[in-house]
Amino acid sequence: MKLGNLFVVNAVIAGLFGLAFVFAPAALLAQYGLEITPGFGLVAQLFGAALIGFSILTWAARNAGDSDARRAIVFALFISDGVACVAALIGQLRGMVNALGWSTVAIYLLLAIGFAYFHFAKPAEA
Repeated sequence: MKLGNLFVVNAVIAGLFGLAFVFAPAALLAQYGLEITPGFGLVAQLFGAALIGFSILTWAARNAGDSDARRAIVFALFISDGVACVAALIGQLRGMVNALGWSTVAIYLLLAIGFAYFHFAKPAEA
């Protein structure tokens, strides 16, 4: 897989979840067995706004050539997705969400592995 393709995958996933968190946080979180309070809804919408930002960033970077900026984006996404994977796993193991929460763990894990590969193992693309 090319880094540009991973950026596109990230952009699509982040964009879809971001829009859902911004415009329908209660409906989205209900799928995970969560009920939201107004304050929790606001936090979910702010999280959605951040996901939309990640989506735009990775979409814009999909065709970027090798550079310090692109390497910084890859490293930041590796760290972000890795931390999110651990947080989602802890929440899942504590029974905070239903079985659908495992999909969140898997998504963050796969993205973290992908960005780790491009940061640590894959030679720079031309």
